Amino acid sequence: MLISALARFVRKTLATRQVMRRPASLKELTGIRSALLRCLEDCAHTQAERLRQKIEQARSPQELWLLRSNAYQLISQQHSQSVAAARIDSLTPAFKGWIEADQITRSSPK
Repeated sequence: MLISALARFVRKTLATRQVMRRPASLKELTGIRSALLRCLEDCAHTQAERLRQKIEQARSPQELWLLRSNAYQLISQQHSQSVAAARIDSLTPAFKGWIEADQITRSSPK
C-alpha cells in the first residue's frame, strides 16, 4: 500500500513537471501574446494601453502568464467578474506546455 501511494505521488510529481524548457519561438510567443491581447480588445482605459505595452514587451510565456492577473482586473472593472473569468479561462490552452500543469489547473488570477 505504501509503495502504490509512493508510486502515485512520483507519477503525479513528474507529470506536473513536464514543462517545455526551451525558449518559446517567436511564432509561439506571438500566439500566446495575441490570445491575451484579444481578451482586452474592448478595453479602452489608459490602464489597458499600459497593459498592452507590457504584453508586447513580455519575452516569455511565463511573463505573459503573470500578466493574466492584470488582465483579469482590467476586464472585471470594464465588464464583470464573470466575463473576466471566462476570458482568462479561455487562455489556458495557449499556456499548456509552457506553464506547469498544477499551476494551470489550480490557478485563479482573481
